[in-house]
Amino acid sequence: MSLADEYAGLFEEARGRLLAIAYRMLGTVADAEDAVQDTFVRWSGAAHGEVREPVAWLTRVLTNVCLNRLTSARARREEYVGPWLPEPVVTEQPLTTVAERESVSMAMLHILERLTPPERAVFVLREAFGHAHAEIADKLGITEASSQQLYRRARGHVADGRARFTTSVDECRRITERFLFAARGGDQEALRSMFADDVVAWADGGGKVSAARNPVSGAERVTRYLSWMSRDIPGLEVDVLEINGMPGLVASVDGANMLAVSLHIVDGAIADVYLVANPDKLTRLAAPRSGV
Repeated sequence: MSLADEYAGLFEEARGRLLAIAYRMLGTVADAEDAVQDTFVRWSGAAHGEVREPVAWLTRVLTNVCLNRLTSARARREEYVGPWLPEPVVTEQPLTTVAERESVSMAMLHILERLTPPERAVFVLREAFGHAHAEIADKLGITEASSQQLYRRARGHVADGRARFTTSVDECRRITERFLFAARGGDQEALRSMFADDVVAWADGGGKVSAARNPVSGAERVTRYLSWMSRDIPGLEVDVLEINGMPGLVASVDGANMLAVSLHIVDGAIADVYLVANPDKLTRLAAPRSGV
């Protein structure tokens, strides 16, 4: 095996982890894959003999690529039509721990949009991947004290955003199936009974399909808003799949994905409904993503 093949092999071994970090940092698979590819280009041109810890080197480069992309993405998302939601992904393998599920959940990724790019980088590396603050400081070119401060601020924002799980996966699946049955059957009383009083429905159409351009808040309003889900649509199929680590729904018409629904469930009640209808965010939903 040539040295070039060996270095390419080292990158491929790290690709899954790099993609997982980039997705949590950027919120879309396309952006994550682009960031990983940029990292590969830089790795290809690196002085490999001077790199003592390839995975640490790759993670540092990737993190900084993501920081640059986040800065430009925030400006674009300010002009986005309606709420911007992360791109949903079908989880390749069932995630076994609460921490794994939280880190990739739609609720968590949505809340991470409130953080500054440095706060998000520190939070993802620390919370989702267990990096020590000394490691994070080295990757970001900051002091360990600054990393700790950024992490505290990030955790404060996340705590305010109620992204934690308090319901088991099995119970979430039962609630998701009940939600589907009530919504498709037009049973508004049953649907209303599943919502927290302050439930919020977020719809991302990206200006490309019809969707509410502002969040819909309150159990009564959300129940009325979701009445459109009972319409009879020829060729419609709805599947219960594991989306971003938790049971969710994917609606398709004649095989084309039209909508992904994720429910954020707290203490057995639906606290948030995330509806992604932007077709650009549904093209990759059919195939599980390696490493996410």
